[in-house]
Amino acid sequence: MSGNREDGERGGAEGSFLEIACDESGSDGENLTGGNTDVFAHASMSLSEATAAAAVREIRDRIRSPAEEYKANHLLREKHRAVLEWLLAPDGPIHGRARVHLMEKSFLVVDRAVGLLLGDPGQAVALFREGRRAFGEHGWRTFLEAANQLLRVRNNGEPGAPVEVFYDTVDALRRARPDTDATAVLERLAATRPRAVSYRAAFLDGPPLIPVLNPLLPAIVRTAALWSGDGRPVLLVHDRQNMLTPDRIAWIEEVARQAGVGLAGLRLVVAREDARVQVADFLAGIARKIASDELNGRGDPALTALLRPYVDPASVWGDARSRALLAAPADGPTAPAVGPVVKRSRVR
Repeated sequence: MSGNREDGERGGAEGSFLEIACDESGSDGENLTGGNTDVFAHASMSLSEATAAAAVREIRDRIRSPAEEYKANHLLREKHRAVLEWLLAPDGPIHGRARVHLMEKSFLVVDRAVGLLLGDPGQAVALFREGRRAFGEHGWRTFLEAANQLLRVRNNGEPGAPVEVFYDTVDALRRARPDTDATAVLERLAATRPRAVSYRAAFLDGPPLIPVLNPLLPAIVRTAALWSGDGRPVLLVHDRQNMLTPDRIAWIEEVARQAGVGLAGLRLVVAREDARVQVADFLAGIARKIASDELNGRGDPALTALLRPYVDPASVWGDARSRALLAAPADGPTAPAVGPVVKRSRVR
């Protein structure tokens, strides 16, 4: 990224800032274990409007679909493989000007549950890395679903039912495999029922402003941190989302301020009316699909290699094998830049 006006720098009465276009892919709300996708991707890029518009035109010229609005799926079709490789290539239009923050949804559930109940997010790594091997595919899936329902704001049935299901699941797995590292974490979780009851009881006053399991809000804060690292403030231009209400935008700005992140603001636009956000939408969908394929053992080595330079090293990723292929080597799974937040203020 050169930082010149061609790459999105803007000036104003309050000084210069970098304008960053953003979009996401894979949002299933709080349904992280039973939704349509297992990866969430938040893409961001520093492109001028002219550069982005030229990229969109080039994609249209190469693909020649009659669709009014192009999406990532157009580029992911095998017959358009050359267009996809052109977009991501080192000499392509977005290389060095774009980043993508990935979240492995099942790890996010474990990270949030352990962080909330134990106040020790580091234990999530041990539980996640050993859980499937210790408890088997079915047992581990049952735990993930129970943890998801415990933390999820909206549940069908009795308000206390998710608490009972979660701790019954924890007890059953502890008895089945009492001698594993993963079970040691479950032993600690078994003693946290009062905290879980308190967490669920707070929902009786109305839904929280910031749902613990929503991946979009912390991803936006992390994106601002990525692009403001050189000291320049950033203005994020984001596709409109129902989740991005004025109250939640204010929360994002406050969390960024407390973390020393130079976030000048967040402006919402209609994606199809801003070519920069359209290109961010392409990258988010492409990254989500490539990362999901790699996570599930069906990755395409060439596409994974093309994506790797774009991936945020602080992505929320628990699977060690796929992480090593998708991003630079790290000591272990990277926790979210913004940890679990139980926000007691309510949606207004």
